Amino acid sequence: EEIINLDKYIERLAQNMVQTMYAAPGIGLAAPQVNESKRLITVDLSVGENSQNLIILINPELVSQEGELTSEEGCLSVPDINEKVARPSRVIIRGIDLKGNEKTVEAEGLLARVLCHEIDHINGKLFIDHLSLLKKSLIKKKLKKAVQMGKI
Repeated sequence: EEIINLDKYIERLAQNMVQTMYAAPGIGLAAPQVNESKRLITVDLSVGENSQNLIILINPELVSQEGELTSEEGCLSVPDINEKVARPSRVIIRGIDLKGNEKTVEAEGLLARVLCHEIDHINGKLFIDHLSLLKKSLIKKKLKKAVQMGKI
């Protein structure tokens, strides 16, 4: 759901997401992962070590992409599963910051990957949706077993 009003609720949601991301610890989080159907993402490759690295984007959009890099990915929503996923090697993302200013992020490598991963979340996709049917089937079985054993 697109965010139209930047109010205290959205500000609190963003701050709670940052705390949740750091506590996990993770390097990215999207609002749907905390049960909010809002177009809001938080990313920090330093996991809180350097607050200047923190990116909070409202209504982020992928403006352009180039290249391709296949690398292993994991996700806080799909615990203990890591798989190789192809993502753009360079991206330009546009969104809005918490002050309502338009923000453009040019990223490459891991940052580009994480931004695309989080934007997938707000578009209703998980990283495993990029995998083959066979891989997805194997992961489903693994997750089912983990749930039955009480690990998830």
